[in-house]
Amino acid sequence: MMADRRATVWLARSLPVLVALIAVPQLGRAHQIVTSRFSAPLPLPLLLAGAGGTVGLTALWLAATPESTTRSPRAVATIPSWLATGVRHGARGSFLLAVAYALVVGITGRQVAAENIVTLFVWPVWFRGVALISILVGSPWSLISPWRAVYDGLTRLENRELSVLGSYPAALKAWPAGVGFVLLLGITETLTVFPQSPRLTTVIVAVYAMVMVGGAVAYGPRWLREADPLGVLYRLFGRVAPLTITATEDGSYSLRVRPPWRGCLDPVEHGSLVVFVIATVYTVSFDGFTNTARFQSVLFGVRETLSSGPETSVLLYLVGLAGFVGSFGVGIWAVERLGAGSATDWLAAGRWFAPTLLPIAAAYEVAHNYPYVLRNLGQLAVVVGQQLGVAVETVSPLAWLSLPVFWGSQVVLIVLGHVVAVVAAHRVAVERYEGQAAARRGHMPLVVLMIGYTMLSLWIVSQPVIA
Repeated sequence: MMADRRATVWLARSLPVLVALIAVPQLGRAHQIVTSRFSAPLPLPLLLAGAGGTVGLTALWLAATPESTTRSPRAVATIPSWLATGVRHGARGSFLLAVAYALVVGITGRQVAAENIVTLFVWPVWFRGVALISILVGSPWSLISPWRAVYDGLTRLENRELSVLGSYPAALKAWPAGVGFVLLLGITETLTVFPQSPRLTTVIVAVYAMVMVGGAVAYGPRWLREADPLGVLYRLFGRVAPLTITATEDGSYSLRVRPPWRGCLDPVEHGSLVVFVIATVYTVSFDGFTNTARFQSVLFGVRETLSSGPETSVLLYLVGLAGFVGSFGVGIWAVERLGAGSATDWLAAGRWFAPTLLPIAAAYEVAHNYPYVLRNLGQLAVVVGQQLGVAVETVSPLAWLSLPVFWGSQVVLIVLGHVVAVVAAHRVAVERYEGQAAARRGHMPLVVLMIGYTMLSLWIVSQPVIA
């Protein structure tokens, strides 16, 4: 039996166990989520032990099972070229118009976050909604990027590719995108009031647009690939997608199914993307932690100790990010030392193993943000209808979602994300190191990290949440 099939069977067997663990009607600690209370279906220590055990048993099962050939993605549908062309042009133009209209309304419309298109569209539907699409079917950003649309329009006007300052500096790699990710999503979205202000949101998007379009005019289209934080984020999330859309020789497109770890087996190009991956994993967890009462206690304790102000939250974010990067570096050093017998090439090992963290980031992204995206998408439909003079009834995509079901979905998604990550890391270890014994030794430090991070993630989602 093929390796991918074996791992898929393991996932299928693990899911009922996870659901059963969550559904066991035991008395547990109650916790508050947005001023509502419910009893967790089992004690937190049992949940953490069960989830960590699931991840650990996955690693043991992989280590004890002979390795075999990887299956290629399986085609399930074909998209005709005429349809793909129409969708491509329509999507790019529509998204550009949507961004432009949202920016206009952000300045001229009512300055209430829940009633202004720009705040309903930019943060939840655009930034986070496109991330969820990328996790499902791969990144659509090259198709809908408004910056690429503007740049392509300028090149058509000039009848040549624009790069007035020459080619993109190779030394920059993806560091501009990493810095942009930290500033835009790590700090601005998570730690400031900008997402609640239509005008400030408009300013942020306008600055983002000027940097992207200006950089593309200066350094050519490679700037949009290497320096766009959302473009890099969506491309990395697309590695986890179980569905892929691939161009064929006749101009049509093939919709293919693959295991979610299949795209995580190839290394990233350089160290800047390693740091970007770690920042992605860290930021989505930090975002969840900021909603808890425990974070507020830590924040105000540090503020009192340092006699500092609101900027303390930024300091905590950056310190935590540095800690995550350092922990991954130590872990990869141990991986290379145990797997290869020496750690002389641990930086290359980091490029190979960093993508195996992406299923964790993707799972937490979905678990943490799918209600946020759907809720705001429904409100956006109402507000757009009002703008067009059309009576639209209140849309409640989450009317069916109770607090216990939401909490349970978070647990299942997080644990499955870590299981997929363990499978990916095992496959990379087998590819990188000589022999099953070396692969098992090299895999071990990452398994320990992933078990610990599984428990940390579930501890975060089980904490009391502030309104």
